[in-house]
Amino acid sequence: MGLDIRLPIGLMFTIFGLIISIYGLFTNSNSEMYAKSLSINVNLWMGVLMLIFGSVMLFYALRKGLKKLP
Repeated sequence: MGLDIRLPIGLMFTIFGLIISIYGLFTNSNSEMYAKSLSINVNLWMGVLMLIFGSVMLFYALRKGLKKLP
């Protein structure tokens, strides 16, 4: 059918993961902000997980796209 949703999902998760990871790095020293989450930097960890997921989706989308080339 030709509809491959891996590329837009991969781009979205990669961009959001990058933004959230950078925010988590800049707010890493703010202990009051992460007191509710048992001093775990949730922004950094979720950003990294989103980056990994987005990268995997982009890898599979681009791998499929390159196989179609002659």
